[in-house]
Amino acid sequence: MFVDSHCHLDRLDPRTHDGDLAATLAAARERGVHQFLAIAVTLEELPGIAAIARAHQDVVISAGVHPLHRVAEEPSVESIKEAAERFGVVAIGECGLDYHYLEKSPQTVPPREVQLERFRRQLIAATELELPVIVHTREAREETLALIREHTDPAIGGVLHCFTEDLDMAREAVRHGFFISLSGIVTFRNAESLREVARRVPLDRLLIETDSPYLAPVPHRGKPNEPAWVVEVAECIAAERDISVDEVAMQTTANFYRLFRAAAPEAPAEVREALAQAGLV
Repeated sequence: MFVDSHCHLDRLDPRTHDGDLAATLAAARERGVHQFLAIAVTLEELPGIAAIARAHQDVVISAGVHPLHRVAEEPSVESIKEAAERFGVVAIGECGLDYHYLEKSPQTVPPREVQLERFRRQLIAATELELPVIVHTREAREETLALIREHTDPAIGGVLHCFTEDLDMAREAVRHGFFISLSGIVTFRNAESLREVARRVPLDRLLIETDSPYLAPVPHRGKPNEPAWVVEVAECIAAERDISVDEVAMQTTANFYRLFRAAAPEAPAEVREALAQAGLV
């Protein structure tokens, strides 16, 4: 049993099962993926994502504003909270900091000060709602960690999604109650530093994701990604740790429901029973 802890189901590539979301989810279920967390990157997208969740019992959603998106009006703490409560989300995000394009494309991405304030507001909203945060971070290590330390409760925690930083940053986040989520990037030939993270971060602090339709894992590179391929991420972690894929699947599933507590009541009864029998929840 697997969970795709981060996917953009509203951005399905038309080449994936002819653009049929129901068929895409069915293909994932056939491989044992039983839960999907559909991620918002703007608050304006929430109604559409919420409609997907209403149509598919195994889909839960988040509410957030991505650091690279320009928006007409920056959301306030109250507007973030209102949207989260109205649509019944299980997390705030994806939010965070991404400085990679600040010099390359300064006219198209929000400036540093806007990203910082946007991230801060979403962290505060998450803490006030007692929801975990889904954090996107790229080339902004120290400021990301500083804001997490200042504005999040380790008892609630969050996740550094699609993690691409080093082991030291992963360990610092884990010390503050966060999980580390690995995507298809961990399977790439040049991703040895990420495979070290896969080996050395405690298994009870790892999540798996696709970030689909982006970042398809080996052997699917070059194709639009899809939730079924979260299995390849689990297989890579299992190989690196020299353990079974079943162990990775069970533990990362348990980790998902420990972090995203609001999703736990939606888990299939057989999943809850299996995790309880294994002593994982």
